[in-house]
Amino acid sequence: MLTHRLATEEDLPALRVLMTLAIEMLQRGFLDKAQIAASHAVMGLDTQLVADRTYFIVEEAGVLAGCGGWSRRATLYGGDHSTALRDAALLDPARDAARVRAMYTHPDFARRGVGRLILELCEAAAAADGFRSVQLMATLSGEPLYRACGYQEMERVAAAPVDGVSVPLILMGKSVPAPAS
Repeated sequence: MLTHRLATEEDLPALRVLMTLAIEMLQRGFLDKAQIAASHAVMGLDTQLVADRTYFIVEEAGVLAGCGGWSRRATLYGGDHSTALRDAALLDPARDAARVRAMYTHPDFARRGVGRLILELCEAAAAADGFRSVQLMATLSGEPLYRACGYQEMERVAAAPVDGVSVPLILMGKSVPAPAS
């Protein structure tokens, strides 16, 4: 049975390991080896999400199955090392979309509901914070899940090249219902 909790600073080492494994294994079949290598420069852990208490961990029997979060900050994607992508400005729930960020599933738990649970948690938390829509930057491997969960493609883009290699990404969005009163 899957359980969830908010991530803490003590979880950071395990999260980094999970993210590296997910990038290496789950991008296969969607990206070539050079694009997977470049993905490590584009993706990764944003510790601001943990500090903001908006980053979830999903576990099964105490084993880390996945992670992901949401943000009320302008940064759309990227980790601590992606400094050019970072923007800590707070979004306005009345006009901006919350960001779903840094979703990763351990390969042993792929297609077992981990990603769907994280999306539900993020969407509910963003709605409770006053947001009426969410956006995310999808990888090609994540696109099927996001589409199945009601996300619509807004734009196909490529991350800034790393050593001449670009990583294809998809900006996607979704409206979220206001929380029941």
